[in-house]
Amino acid sequence: MITLKSPREIEMMAKSGEVLAGVHLGLRDMIKPGLDTWEIEEFADKYITEHGAKASEKGFEGYKFATCVSVNDEVAHGIPRKGLKLKDGDIVKVDMTVNKDGFESDSCWTYAVGNISKEDQKLMDVCKEALYRGIDQAVVGNRLGDIGFACQDFIENQNHMGDVRELIGHGIQPTMHEQPNVPAYGEPGKGLRLKEGMTITIEPMVNLGTWEITDRYDSKDDWTYYVSSDGTNSAQYEHTIAITKDGPKILTSQGDPIDEKYKL
Repeated sequence: MITLKSPREIEMMAKSGEVLAGVHLGLRDMIKPGLDTWEIEEFADKYITEHGAKASEKGFEGYKFATCVSVNDEVAHGIPRKGLKLKDGDIVKVDMTVNKDGFESDSCWTYAVGNISKEDQKLMDVCKEALYRGIDQAVVGNRLGDIGFACQDFIENQNHMGDVRELIGHGIQPTMHEQPNVPAYGEPGKGLRLKEGMTITIEPMVNLGTWEITDRYDSKDDWTYYVSSDGTNSAQYEHTIAITKDGPKILTSQGDPIDEKYKL
């Protein structure tokens, strides 16, 4: 079932999104070569709690952590690992979901660790641009396929990178994962029609090589996560957005100038 949110509910989701964005802003200064990924987890969990919110992923289907931390070829669902130290040239994805006063927000960001290659910088730039191209299509009357095609066309046709298929965006609120599914690929004019009051995540995941992913099992932590099938690096950017009569509104904005036209 898809629930349409009132302006008040959307405002409350944005307050949750402010807490989440605050974590990402803190990580901008924190992520450097030598940082242990466990320090990312500790910072996020403490920040969320101190701002009167909860880390929604903690305890969800047995997951133990506030964050997912995925490095280099790890596409998604990597866990923060004690002793895994970031190196100069790495790229790291930090994904989290926050609940404040019963309202959810979800956002992932990719960070450069020290000096990264031109190839990886382009990967990050393409993924972020794809996110915003998808957001621009999230208007009343458009269809889910319009969002997906905008992402996929830019990633694959214009930049010849891999647009991950198996992991997709979703509806959000009242729980972390709601209908509808929101793929970062698709056909224009196809799929569910978008309505005022829908709240969704758009979250393209882009690999330098193939779009295909595979499982990787970590016996130390008894955890399975996803990596690119060909070992190439991967980036992800994600925002929670609301579809309004005035266009898409980003509820997890970090205050970047590009977000000005999407302010609630």
